[in-house]
Amino acid sequence: MSLRVQPITREEHLAFVASRPSASHMQVPSWGDVKPDWRAESLGWYDEGDGGARGGRLVGAGLVLFRPLPKLKRYLAYLPEGPVIDWYVPDLDRWLDPMLAYLKARGAFSVKMGPPVVVRRWSADAVKTAIADPGAHRLRDVTATAHEPRAFDVADRLRRMGWQQTEPAGEDGFAAGQPR
Repeated sequence: MSLRVQPITREEHLAFVASRPSASHMQVPSWGDVKPDWRAESLGWYDEGDGGARGGRLVGAGLVLFRPLPKLKRYLAYLPEGPVIDWYVPDLDRWLDPMLAYLKARGAFSVKMGPPVVVRRWSADAVKTAIADPGAHRLRDVTATAHEPRAFDVADRLRRMGWQQTEPAGEDGFAAGQPR
């Protein structure tokens, strides 16, 4: 099954996100409305082997924010906490390759995304205990109450595909306040 990426309407995007068990608020079209200096676009992933009015069934969606480079027609493309796709599929490149081709054709020189894949979770009790512990300064100082082993596999596959994990920048940097 091949996938095709193309722009979708706000309504299609919202309907898709509403049909998922969970999605970040940064992956709804209105998030793009509150980001000054960025141009927002909703993308859809279509399963071309599944017929339908647009030549396939909508199986993924993503809000892309484009930040222009001064005086050039080139852009940084950013998908905050997204896209909303099945991150645990074994053939992740089948999802990301058409996205990269589309974004490159739109003038993207770099793509930053935030896969919504949770590696560790902490129960409310663990967090409360950590707040009271003077030795715990950050959440990572606290033992997690649950781990998702598939998340490590996703990170490993992304690295093998050539994606790089960005390290947090200084307080004023692009990554400030953003997930790694």
